Amino acid sequence: MSSEADEPSEAELRAAWEEQLRLLTPADVIVQTAVSLISLAGRRLGLEPGTESERDLRQVRDAIDGARALLPVLERGEDAPSLGPLREAISALQLEYAKLAGAGAGAGAGAGGSAGGSAGAGAGVGASAGAGAAAPGAQAGSGSQGGAGSATPAPDADGDDGGPGPAQRSGRLWIPGS
Repeated sequence: MSSEADEPSEAELRAAWEEQLRLLTPADVIVQTAVSLISLAGRRLGLEPGTESERDLRQVRDAIDGARALLPVLERGEDAPSLGPLREAISALQLEYAKLAGAGAGAGAGAGGSAGGSAGAGAGVGASAGAGAAAPGAQAGSGSQGGAGSATPAPDADGDDGGPGPAQRSGRLWIPGS
């Protein structure tokens, strides 16, 4: 018995693909894309044990902005009320991003967001991050956990002295995408 007999023909593959496209909606693809971005942002936060070396706050910010940009398209559809878990996951990621960016934990290689503030970021949010992202109360496995009383970090690759940026000095919390 040959393996070629078990493999579908090109016509069968094409018919299966056509059937999938017939059933698939743009909303399905958009939701899957948002979930993928949320999962990637959670991983790039580096909060799960073993992912600390993957922390990259620029990628986190881009993933959050991308997922948030997709929500208005989904909200005009029939399933708008079911988007709560996506909104909660994005909010949880924003809080973790703000905590890490404000604490200067992104000073490592590839980390990019020193444009964040952490004012109010740790205010006991009970939302589950879902979709692979860490919950808001999770502790970072590495990096500085210091706040306002910690020592001034060394300059980063951009020549920034690590001091507060304009957004931090203004006392406003930066929210990705706004």
